[in-house]
Amino acid sequence: MSTKQNYSTLIVMEKSVMATTQRGSPQFPTMSYTMPASTPEEMDAAIQVLQTHKDTWAMLPVRTRITLLDQLIHDFMAISARWVAAGQQAKGIAPNSPLAGEEWSSGTWPVLKNLTQLRQSLSDIETHGQPRIPGPVTARPDHQVVAQVFPISAYDRLFFTGITAEVWMEPGVTIEGLASTQALAYREKQPTGKVALVLGAGNVASIAPMDILYKLFIENQVTLLKMNPVNAYLGPLLAEGFRALVDGGFLRIVYGGASEGSYLCKHGQIDEIHITGSDKTFEAIVFGPGKEGAQRKAEQRPLLTRRITGELGNVSPVIVVPGPWSESDLAYQAAHIVTSLTNNAGFNCNASRVIIQHKQWSQRDALLQKVRKTLAQVPTREAYYPGAQERQRLFLEDHPQAELFGTTSDKELPWTLIADVAATQDNEICFTTEAFCGLFAETALEAEGILDYLDRAVEFANEELWGTLNATLIIHPATLKSPEVREALDRAIANLRYGTIGLNYWAATGYALAVTPWGAFPGHDIYNIQSGTGVVHNTLMFSRSQKTVLRAPFRSIPTPPWFVTRGKAARKVFARLTSMEATPSVLQIPAILWDALRD
Repeated sequence: MSTKQNYSTLIVMEKSVMATTQRGSPQFPTMSYTMPASTPEEMDAAIQVLQTHKDTWAMLPVRTRITLLDQLIHDFMAISARWVAAGQQAKGIAPNSPLAGEEWSSGTWPVLKNLTQLRQSLSDIETHGQPRIPGPVTARPDHQVVAQVFPISAYDRLFFTGITAEVWMEPGVTIEGLASTQALAYREKQPTGKVALVLGAGNVASIAPMDILYKLFIENQVTLLKMNPVNAYLGPLLAEGFRALVDGGFLRIVYGGASEGSYLCKHGQIDEIHITGSDKTFEAIVFGPGKEGAQRKAEQRPLLTRRITGELGNVSPVIVVPGPWSESDLAYQAAHIVTSLTNNAGFNCNASRVIIQHKQWSQRDALLQKVRKTLAQVPTREAYYPGAQERQRLFLEDHPQAELFGTTSDKELPWTLIADVAATQDNEICFTTEAFCGLFAETALEAEGILDYLDRAVEFANEELWGTLNATLIIHPATLKSPEVREALDRAIANLRYGTIGLNYWAATGYALAVTPWGAFPGHDIYNIQSGTGVVHNTLMFSRSQKTVLRAPFRSIPTPPWFVTRGKAARKVFARLTSMEATPSVLQIPAILWDALRD
């Protein structure tokens, strides 16, 4: 299929979804929101197929894997419009609403980006022996190695102007030895394979397929995916889009809730486990549920001894650095911050949860006022993820002064801001508990100037906020004119113990780039798991990454289409970018730029 035909087909499918949904007779069959749980016999049979094929996969030649990826790109692109439509329907999003772009930007586009980057990495391995790093590799004054991994292509430079991403390696990795930390599964191929269990996440549609790709193509393990009950409706579509892996006996998909998950985690023929979810679920798997599980954890007597990795959430900070912000700067960054909460109705592990400000900054209240104004303009959304109402209630019990934006209904929750939370409060729920709904807090730190504030903000984020997944810093270019501030900012980025750090760019976007490792800051063990252990995505296949650092201008031009204020542009831009990943062509550039520049 040509590029032009491919994109035309995608747009026709998308328009058909919109039109027929409005008529009430959808072109694509309504997805069932409840898939029947797999029986023990069905799960056993799925595992047996994977056991039979695990050694074949382990020794599968690179050229054959590239051919598989070509098929996966084609097949996943073919189901992309239906994938998006299913997510929109399940989350109560009208196909023509400003919110419709989210299921493109976080559902299909990252998966296609992941697939095409894996293909490039395998081509590099075939030709050069390892994936090629697209940017410079340098060493910091303390000898820590930094590899620039984004932008990868001319298209990235065009569509993400001024955006870069670096991967900082663990101490001890040298520039000369960096290549030896890449693609270990391809350097040290083992004739005996493994069966991995992936416990899928229910909130973001791209998580499960991208976790599968990591296990298969980077860790070299055939994979059993148990769909999360919240988005199990995507399972049949995933089986269709990844049918090349299913047909080869390298992937199986099963369904069910906690009991099926428990059965699989205890199964003797599962070699490794990966979970995206909560730390409580992780601990129940490792130690068992309830009081007995808590006792085993306290006594360091885990039930599970096989390897388990996980991405488990965070109380994500946004550190706002004082500066001479204009009215338009305040409005831009308020939209930036509000987007980082309201995206996906707040059901993101990487959603911003605590805005950190300098107490003496004269524009602190002005920024909060812009945040309030923006929140008031964002329509409330269906609280589709189970338990949202109860989680919000717990925060409101502790903070009855919380500000609510929008109305409460059986299906929707108002956006919630808890401003001026005391930074010195012990056991503060806003600092110790991930809300996982449309709620965030603001706190302010006493400090003697910007340099002191940056040090204190980093210490607060590291020591007082739960989790180590991602953090965002916002700083005005005029503030950075001072060499002392630049040095303090560099020290802040180095000292923040988070897996992804965004400078003037919501750190969560590192999730979607695929080339960047995604996971907690390394060092957590099962007795203090917090945001988890291990990484996913990571298409350059580093084995010893420490953190990702995204860098962007203080204000991107044009305003990124993923901002909540650019909803009308997002649907068209990310639908086109999805097609661009599958079948890149310069012929698509004008339309993408046109849509990106207009609302």
